[in-house]
Amino acid sequence: MTTKRRPRTPREKYGEELRLRRLAAGLTQEALSEIIVCSPTLISHYEAGRRLPSPEDARRIDRALGTDGFFERWLENLDTTFAHYFAAVAELEREAREIRQYGASLIPGLLQTKAYSRAVFEAYRPNYCSEELDELVVSRAERSQLLDQMATPVAWVLLDEAALRRPVGGPSVMAEQLHRIADLADTGRLRLHVLPFASGAHALLEGMLYLLSFADAAPVAYIEGLHTGRLLDDPTLVAACHTSYTLALSDAAPQRESVALIRAIAEEHEHAQHQADTR
Repeated sequence: MTTKRRPRTPREKYGEELRLRRLAAGLTQEALSEIIVCSPTLISHYEAGRRLPSPEDARRIDRALGTDGFFERWLENLDTTFAHYFAAVAELEREAREIRQYGASLIPGLLQTKAYSRAVFEAYRPNYCSEELDELVVSRAERSQLLDQMATPVAWVLLDEAALRRPVGGPSVMAEQLHRIADLADTGRLRLHVLPFASGAHALLEGMLYLLSFADAAPVAYIEGLHTGRLLDDPTLVAACHTSYTLALSDAAPQRESVALIRAIAEEHEHAQHQADTR
């Protein structure tokens, strides 16, 4: 029996082609790194699809391998707007048959409104310019178009009550954000469950989790922390992540109650905004 593998991302295809062209040229990773003036470790990251070369490094690679601009041209078609540890996930979610997300203290990116995502980006950048934030917000909004398709992927979201009550961007931004999520659930596009504070400890307390399943490939899991993220495709680890999600889901409120709770908290944010406006 053949074990199914997850789909290869465009980055991984780029890296594999780089490895094949390097071997055809009779170069080791060390030799290529000396020519383009970088570390052998970076070449390894390029070939594994973990990182993309800069346009300048891509030009140097083309010169070193005699590939006549091949890698520089291909680089233009690969999205570099995401953090390097998330880029592969952004590519894989376009191929997913089903996605399951958990938001601990934040609404997951795929569900964020523009105002909410802008507030998030502002919060963790010590220095930023408006143009940079605009690009990040547009990139995240383009991801959310995945949910404009009514058939696939099947989408589940599990939200901790903390993510609903933290006033990211202020009360009006939160009210808009929560109504959007509830609207998606009411239209049948999203399967929505909330883990209320009353449920106490649950299996996903330690952080965010994103699960992707495919029609003809093995599932993957993605976990993320501060300035880092990890894509998991080891079957044992992915299965453990699915078990944790299922355990947490069993502690969550049913969809109808979850939607009602989200609407009620949205109204609390609206009331807070009204009070602020009338002071």
